[in-house]
Amino acid sequence: MEAAAAAAGVELGSSKPQIATQAEMAEARVPLAYRDQCAHLLIPLNKCRVAEFYLPWKCEPERHAYEKCEYELVMERMLKMQKIREAQEAKVKGGASIGLIPATAKLA
Repeated sequence: MEAAAAAAGVELGSSKPQIATQAEMAEARVPLAYRDQCAHLLIPLNKCRVAEFYLPWKCEPERHAYEKCEYELVMERMLKMQKIREAQEAKVKGGASIGLIPATAKLA
């Protein structure tokens, strides 16, 4: 995977910085699977959820911000993977490929 990314000219990793520290995430008891670049938004969301007894309409701004951050991370990974696949296909057969993301999607 890393060799394919290097051949495609794509850097691995996210462009978003890690804001929450490992100590903050451990103190907030964030599960390991959720310790990504959006953990700094998950910590206040979980605090709000506990304070409001998990009522779904109480923490909408926090939830929206967290879900938007996660969506952007997924889209960034999909774009990188598409670039890697396109580079591999161009290298192997030189043909056109069907992309994962439609050309009409607004990604910025």
